[in-house]
Amino acid sequence: MATPTGPDGVDRIVEQWRRERPDLDPSPMHVIGRISRLHLVLHERLLRVFERYDLGRGEFDVLATLRRAGEPYELTAGELWGATMVTSGAVTKRVDRLERAGLVARRAAADDARGRLIKLTDRGLQVIDDAIGEHVHHEARLLSGLTAAERSTLTDLLRKLGQTLPED
Repeated sequence: MATPTGPDGVDRIVEQWRRERPDLDPSPMHVIGRISRLHLVLHERLLRVFERYDLGRGEFDVLATLRRAGEPYELTAGELWGATMVTSGAVTKRVDRLERAGLVARRAAADDARGRLIKLTDRGLQVIDDAIGEHVHHEARLLSGLTAAERSTLTDLLRKLGQTLPED
């Protein structure tokens, strides 16, 4: 397991701000800068797995949400929208693309003719099961530089940060 070898780009930026603006405390940049940089790197690396299945991150999210719902792997459009935390229009576009690819099917809800249910097709179930297996393995590999205890601590700290962010 590799260990850090010295200062990184964020350390250099913080030090430059300390030099140029000694009246400011740039130490929050140590956390926010790294989270921002990691987001960009991880997003790009995670897309590599999704692209092998001809999926974007959004399409993967829809398939994974349906799969996590359990049998019959079907949700209303509203449930899908609530579980993916994107706009209803974005969900519609993703579902349209997945339907064209034969990975999901839509049908009218039995109790509401205007309502639509979105369901994984057999092919969609196979694709998401294959993709999620590779995705989880890939995520574990990306985190292999941390011990299990470090991962647990980081999980707790990120959860706390997410729950304590002030409203802007």
